[in-house]
Amino acid sequence: MKIFQVALGILAAIGGFVDIGDLVFNVSAGATFGYQLLWVVVIGVVGIIVYSEMCGRVAAVSGKAVFDAVRERLGFRTGLMALVSAQVVNLMTLTAEIGGVAICLQLLSGLPYRWLILLAGVALAIVVWVTSFDWIERIFGYGGLCLLVFAVAAVKLHPAWGAVGHGFVPHMDTESPLLYAYFAVGLLGAAMTPYEVYFYSSGAVEEQWGPKDLGLNKVNAMIGYGLGGFLSFALMIVGGALFLDKGIEPEFLGSITLGAEVPLGQIGLLLALVGILFAVSGAAIDTLFSGAYNLAQFLGWEWGRYRHPSGAPRFTLTWIVLLVLALGAVMTGVDPVQLTEFAVIFSAVAVPLKYKPILLVANDRAYMREYVNTRLANTLGLIYLVLIMIVSVTAVPLLILTNVGQN
Repeated sequence: MKIFQVALGILAAIGGFVDIGDLVFNVSAGATFGYQLLWVVVIGVVGIIVYSEMCGRVAAVSGKAVFDAVRERLGFRTGLMALVSAQVVNLMTLTAEIGGVAICLQLLSGLPYRWLILLAGVALAIVVWVTSFDWIERIFGYGGLCLLVFAVAAVKLHPAWGAVGHGFVPHMDTESPLLYAYFAVGLLGAAMTPYEVYFYSSGAVEEQWGPKDLGLNKVNAMIGYGLGGFLSFALMIVGGALFLDKGIEPEFLGSITLGAEVPLGQIGLLLALVGILFAVSGAAIDTLFSGAYNLAQFLGWEWGRYRHPSGAPRFTLTWIVLLVLALGAVMTGVDPVQLTEFAVIFSAVAVPLKYKPILLVANDRAYMREYVNTRLANTLGLIYLVLIMIVSVTAVPLLILTNVGQN
């Protein structure tokens, strides 16, 4: 069915664009600055669409995912720098996502958090082991669509729509410019997290895309990440309409669900929790696969969920090791929400190392033939490369100066 053909884009967006980092940053941005930062989400959406389309095109034309192409065309040193930075951020993000899954399960069941961490890890391992790639796409991508309840909640909360519209115009009306900049950097970092494009590119190879699927690639990127952006708008509007005037800082997943419960009651709360559970679980699987994809592709191993685990043993061992490491980190008692803020900021720092190689490979005519970047793609790619370099330089200073967004 045609609707299932866009499942890859929806899973990449739901599990990447609206992961635990975006839930925290978007709602907190709304609770702190109202609708002033909606324009940043627009910039992030366009950026992730531009680079995801490049990654999908490289995969469809060459039959190789991003790290395969980077390693082959740009050499060991460039590939290694991208690999190391990607794996560090992936592990931080995976740890936060597993903690987020456990928190959702606790909110739904009331059972002890530590036991639910183990349950979350075992459940993810079973799903990854026994479920085909296309069904992982469908289950977690479409399950995450329950987050649309926040769009309904945003309307039900009756925000000042004039102020919402003004939020799409860049402006700053605050006495805390550093905090404003911190949230802007965080929102861009959360929107353009590189594991999204690595997963998307590898997923295109898993689905055996070819040049005939370049149109499908564009549709997946635009619909999937456009939907992710729409949900981000809804979350920020909910944060502004519900929390801003009350001075509440939604620092926990439980408080974020109030955004659906207050206007819609228990059914809103249930849909919000289910949507968050599927979205964060999907993000955990995206990140887990991304880490295993990256290492296997860089080292030239057999990889992919289209193979039986025994057909790609080193790839399988890699994701198992990553899952165990992340579980061990969560069991130390680290706060998943706080960790995801650090992961988002450090992801912003490392973004240039990951996106520059993508831009170079997509312009390699010997590799891409007539499917190299168009002038528009190159213009947008270069603009975003400069932007993310600025974000990279400012991210850590802002993290320190604002005390992780507290001042």
